[in-house]
Amino acid sequence: MLTAAAACGQRWDSAAGRCLGDSAWRADVKTATLTRDGVEMEPPVLTFNRMGQTEEGLVLQFDVLADEGENLRYTIAHCDRHWRRDALEPYEFMTGFESAPIENIEFSFATLRPYVHYSQRLPSRGAAFTHSGNYILYVTTDDGSDTLLSRRFWVSEGSVETEATVARPFDGVGIRERQEVDVSLSGAGARPEYEHVLLQQNGRQDNARWLAYSGSDGCCKRAYRYRQENIFDGGNTFRFFDCSNLHAPMYNIVRVEDYGGEKFAIVRPEEDRSRKHYLSERTLPGGMKVSVSDRSNKAVEADYVWVNLSLPMAQPWLDREVYVVGQLTDWRLDSTSRMDYKPEYRAYTKRLLLKQGYYSYQLLTVGRAIEQSATATLEGDHTETPNVYTVYVYLREPSDRADRLVDVKRVAAGR
Repeated sequence: MLTAAAACGQRWDSAAGRCLGDSAWRADVKTATLTRDGVEMEPPVLTFNRMGQTEEGLVLQFDVLADEGENLRYTIAHCDRHWRRDALEPYEFMTGFESAPIENIEFSFATLRPYVHYSQRLPSRGAAFTHSGNYILYVTTDDGSDTLLSRRFWVSEGSVETEATVARPFDGVGIRERQEVDVSLSGAGARPEYEHVLLQQNGRQDNARWLAYSGSDGCCKRAYRYRQENIFDGGNTFRFFDCSNLHAPMYNIVRVEDYGGEKFAIVRPEEDRSRKHYLSERTLPGGMKVSVSDRSNKAVEADYVWVNLSLPMAQPWLDREVYVVGQLTDWRLDSTSRMDYKPEYRAYTKRLLLKQGYYSYQLLTVGRAIEQSATATLEGDHTETPNVYTVYVYLREPSDRADRLVDVKRVAAGR
């Protein structure tokens, strides 16, 4: 069995009894996103300018499946590099109030399932972030008695110059299946013993690695390369479907059915791609995008649809479980994303309630007795896969009271 932390794919907060990560804590909370203002498809990372201020903002959006609105508020907290609450007080990491009511509330219009759409721009008027690092945002009821969701974001100093390149593995093993990401840092004059470099593949949490310092790389550059921690299984191009049109099936949707006053979208049955040649397709690396083909305001006019995924298989595995992983399941490995085997269908199945739009994902297999990668069983591993890697560079010098985030760098394989 997976531990609580492993099941969530996030750092577990034993005091609060929940994960400090991207999670929805109530079943009626759907389609929660935290993005840079005007930039939907990139992580919510803000960077200080030369004046020590963040010019851009963040936009929080989510739906609650209900007929009436609630008085909700958000709270911002600072975390260490492991996503644990640190000792900083609110006045030490931001000006203004760290907690405030959510101001923008809209009700769904002409949808089969009613919902309330909430949105909020961060930071609020008169507030600003003053300390770099990891941040967690909680949405609670106005009295604080119930937590609806949590979302992570980052504030970077940009004081270190990070170079990242994707290459074939240095050890010559699995050169057709694996990718190596080499990192070098320059600037700020930091000593390696105070630096901590995290490398993440796409949005996955289960295989994120802390890199080890490997020495100097020329003048004033600190290298993190040629280690096993730098090597990732390539995986495959993400699977995808488009349910933005409920009147005519779109990409990888076999049909759309009406039953009991609700919509059901049947996705084309999945297949084992591990023995197939690599086929390049243009798709998001696990991302999603809400869209509706025949209406103008996707925030409140997009409907919710039950999406049915299936993986035909004569017998279930006894030593592993199958997960649908991507932004549609918050990249988590738990009951939210786990597929169940149905003997009557001779297939693994998963039903998700999703807002109309475009979704990409992978099928990962996880089990205690498995020595293969999570992608090897059903996706296959290919060095050509255009994975997106993110490098987070943290600094904690003896004089610092908290971890600082000195740079964030994204690099795409095959580009």
